[in-house]
Amino acid sequence: MNRTTLSLIGAATALAAVTGVAALTGGSSDDADASAKAATRLPVQRSTLLCPTPSSSDVSSTTYTAYTPKRDGVDAKDGAAELLPAQNPADDTADPGGDGGKGDGKNGKDGGKGGQAAPGGDKPVLPLKEPGKPVTTEESSAGAPALIGTADGRFAPGWTVQQTTTIDAGSGRGLLGTACTAPDTDFWLPGVSTDRNRQDFVHLTNPDDAAAEVDLKLYGPSGRLKPSTDEAITVPPRSTVPILLSTLTDQRAAGASLHVTARTGRIGAAVQAVDQKAGSDWLPASAVPSTSVAIPGIPKDATSARLIVFAPGSDDADLKVRLAGPNNAITPAGHESLHVKSGMTSAIDLGDVTKGEPGSLLLTPEGGEGRATPVVAALQVTRGKGSDQETAFIPATAPIERSATAADNRTKGSTLSLVAPRGSAKVRVTASAGAGGGSPVSKTYEVKGGTTKALEPPRPTSGEGPYAVTIERLSGGPVHASRMLALPQDGVPMFTIQSLPDDRGTVVVPEAGQDLSLLNDD
Repeated sequence: MNRTTLSLIGAATALAAVTGVAALTGGSSDDADASAKAATRLPVQRSTLLCPTPSSSDVSSTTYTAYTPKRDGVDAKDGAAELLPAQNPADDTADPGGDGGKGDGKNGKDGGKGGQAAPGGDKPVLPLKEPGKPVTTEESSAGAPALIGTADGRFAPGWTVQQTTTIDAGSGRGLLGTACTAPDTDFWLPGVSTDRNRQDFVHLTNPDDAAAEVDLKLYGPSGRLKPSTDEAITVPPRSTVPILLSTLTDQRAAGASLHVTARTGRIGAAVQAVDQKAGSDWLPASAVPSTSVAIPGIPKDATSARLIVFAPGSDDADLKVRLAGPNNAITPAGHESLHVKSGMTSAIDLGDVTKGEPGSLLLTPEGGEGRATPVVAALQVTRGKGSDQETAFIPATAPIERSATAADNRTKGSTLSLVAPRGSAKVRVTASAGAGGGSPVSKTYEVKGGTTKALEPPRPTSGEGPYAVTIERLSGGPVHASRMLALPQDGVPMFTIQSLPDDRGTVVVPEAGQDLSLLNDD
């Protein structure tokens, strides 16, 4: 092997170990197994998370909870984890959770309040003291900005931040929850709307010191919605920009898909969806396009469920639709299959599909993997009826390869959903100490293939305050997970659901002298 090849290998190894963002595995499962034997898995050394602006409503409050699990093999004794406020370049920021927003909503100009202090002022928010112990704070959401956070050293592997907002009244009334996410350059968000009964704001946050140029494209049932302008959105350095989706086009679509791409730089992207009748919640990005999709965690008392699917490639997709319940997987009556045309958003109303039992949706190629077309998907779920409805969104969720964490759990109201689409799997669920003390508790569960296991997660002993729940896949097939937090108020079944993909707390790096062709798709 010549000097150039060795230098490239060394550079790739250093990049993966330092940043923790290099994806060096790929190809077939056989190649992955072969490469794993000749590679090392190391904890990431640095993580970045972005939290969107929670709400400008005067009748809202937000709980922030941060947590890093204890990890075997993490030898670092130092490090830090904290968040700082992002800037808002507009004089007026969006107010999707308050009076519904006024103004054009473009580039953050929407007639709300802006420029107010971050939670706790300009000081760092939620600095962690040690892994295994969550920290939490509760703040008024009015004027609270987006947050940009970094963790390094012993706090980086598995660092998780949860943002949970309660809006007591108004058109945005509801419980809005989201896990703060890592920056990226490409996002698919099926399930958005430009309908008059919905006000959806996409929040774009730039963590870096250079401006990001972002393209937003909307696709409805008949294809791309005609844009009002082809200009890119500029997100200034270390800033956030909220944009009202209905200002991007004159066409109205009750079910649409949003594609967010960064021409330059990287961003975080999440949609705050406000329904005039059914409350509001965050709509996170779908997992990357895949030929098979899992949407975990439909509540047993869901009164309606609406599936939204988009095929971003050049081929149509024909999908089998199955509901994985507590005992087996069945086909929902009247919805055996779904045809999705390329470049068009398809939606089907499944009604009260769970019939009193918890479940998860599984989408697989109807003609087998040989005729598979990658898709993105999300599910809009409603609980309650009439004026007491509340809505949440579950995106297609990537499997847990090693572990995943939900950071904000309460004494009551948390439900963990685990689905194993193929073979059975064994997982360990660990409740951390509470923010106010206590000791962690772990339990092991088996999830049978083709079923959903919904459970109340363990609670810490003698603990007080919010606590974290970490899922570790111990053996068996792939597992997909979500966590529902239900906090009913005045007869309204307020709830929010967060998907739990792998936390990417470790990265596989090649051994010195290893052929990188084994670790890439090329």
